Amino acid sequence: MVSRLAFAACAVAAGLLASAPQGFAQQSMPVAPGSALSPAQRAEVIALIRQELVEDPSVLRAAIASLQAQDQASQAQAQSNAIASQQKALTGNAADPEIGNPRARISVVEFYDTRCPYCREMRSELTALAQQDENVRIVFKDIPILGPNSVIEARALLAAQRQGGYAAMQAAIMSDNALPTASDLRATATRLGLNADKLMRDMADPAIAARLAANTALAQYLGINGTPAFVIGSQLVPGAISLDDLQKLVDQAQAG
Repeated sequence: MVSRLAFAACAVAAGLLASAPQGFAQQSMPVAPGSALSPAQRAEVIALIRQELVEDPSVLRAAIASLQAQDQASQAQAQSNAIASQQKALTGNAADPEIGNPRARISVVEFYDTRCPYCREMRSELTALAQQDENVRIVFKDIPILGPNSVIEARALLAAQRQGGYAAMQAAIMSDNALPTASDLRATATRLGLNADKLMRDMADPAIAARLAANTALAQYLGINGTPAFVIGSQLVPGAISLDDLQKLVDQAQAG
């Protein structure tokens, strides 16, 4: 924090010196190149900066805007680098559930929680995207961050995946607002043609807990702090978005 404030102060000072009227330099005390300011010189500089900010506050606004732009650019580059370093984990894990063309050029990776209302809204959008664009695959990363019920449902999904029932269980769970219970999950599994006893056993498998932990750790590494969040190409896109916007981002990734 200190270094950023120091940078901001330098930016402000630079802006003041660049925009100062003629005679400004003559008002200050001479300083030998490379030497430190004396207490008197420092006090004079501070007084001049204060005066300039009062007379022209746009200098400070410009410095802050410049700093914010640099911060955003730096964050975007760091995020892009993080995504690039995790491509195998994002798109190359054969254990991840997916829909769409498995050999598609573009992968849309969704980090989601089954209890998240915005994630529920995105189900139909993602399904439609996979259906309308044969060059897209949707990869699901379950991250149960909204409490114990999210954990139960995420475990049920990955347990159902072992029986080829991930998509069907996902549709059932995310279209039901009731809290998950063992009896309800058993009934749902049976209705979907799954082995309910196996589902309940697999839900308790430490390997499934480890997969969920790995998904959550990956999300944290990428700076994801909410759901849904999408990785499309080199971009991280937070929040629910429309089908049209999804397609535009996919097209951009294909063009890149």
